[in-house]
Amino acid sequence: MDDTTAIRLTRSRPCDVRYDRGTHWRARLGFIVLPTDLVMEENLFRMAPEGVGVHVSRVKGLNDCNVANLAVHVETMAEAASTLMPDALPDVIAYACTSGSMVIGEERCVAEIERGAPGAQATTLVTGVLRALEALNAARIVVATPYLDEINALEAEFLAKRGFDVLDIQGMNVEDGVDMGRIAPKFIAEYALAIDRPEADAIFVSCGGIRTIDVIEDVERAAGKPVVTSNQALMWHCLRLAGIQDRLAGYGELFRRG
Repeated sequence: MDDTTAIRLTRSRPCDVRYDRGTHWRARLGFIVLPTDLVMEENLFRMAPEGVGVHVSRVKGLNDCNVANLAVHVETMAEAASTLMPDALPDVIAYACTSGSMVIGEERCVAEIERGAPGAQATTLVTGVLRALEALNAARIVVATPYLDEINALEAEFLAKRGFDVLDIQGMNVEDGVDMGRIAPKFIAEYALAIDRPEADAIFVSCGGIRTIDVIEDVERAAGKPVVTSNQALMWHCLRLAGIQDRLAGYGELFRRG
């Protein structure tokens, strides 16, 4: 059979195609993730309500989590944003790194995302944390992180400038980004509870690359107060920006309250 015969024999009959609203009919959320993050994507997919799409791209960078390496992410942030469904733009695009959001700055991150994906609402993970703490009326907080102290110092200053009373901040001094994803959730819970203070309104466990959503409810029950974690706050914030008001079970007081 020659090419002409094949073309002549493969003519589809006209049909009336039926369409619906698609898989992600409520909202599409885009997330720009670190190159070595092992946790964020799974957490986002797990927390996404029915009808909400999660779409991920990654910035370029090195594995070690320190101030110098985090600052480099801004160089490819616009490019990463531009690859997130350019023909079906997400409703919201977020840079999904707590420490990187603070090192680079919220405004610079937003500007780069908007440059790469004009028309999407742009935000950052740390913006979500701030909104979450405000929603819980948590003025006095303790902060647990896996970070080096150079990042902890920056974070304490950042939160203080935003009006929060940081009663204590403690880091595990883990620099390797892949190792962060291997920190046992039970240890994270024990670490967070060990730094809690009676006068703290909430516990904030910082970092999108650690498995915090597995233990939010356990820590809240043990501490008797709200717990904010990076990935929980990010999803809550992005859903609310997209107009999704679902109250998800299993992810702490934040999703139960607002």
